[in-house]
Amino acid sequence: MLTIKCAKCKSEIFRYLKVGKGRLLHCWKNRIGKDYSVRDGNEVRCRCGNLIGIDEGKWIKLKQNSFIYSR
Repeated sequence: MLTIKCAKCKSEIFRYLKVGKGRLLHCWKNRIGKDYSVRDGNEVRCRCGNLIGIDEGKWIKLKQNSFIYSR
C-alpha cells in the first residue's frame, strides 16, 4: 500500500494499492483505499489547491512532480 502525498504541503491525498514494478503514472480508481482529495470537475486536487491529476474514467492520470509517495 502506497501513501501518496502532495509535493507542496505534504498532506495525504490517497492510499493506493500498487501492483507491479515501475513508475506511478496513473491510479486505478478501484485500487484507491482512502481518498482525501478534492474534486473540481475532472481535476483532482489537494486541499491546498495543488493539481494532482485528471480523472479519466477508470483511472486518474497523475501530474508528475506534483506528488510524492512512500510505502
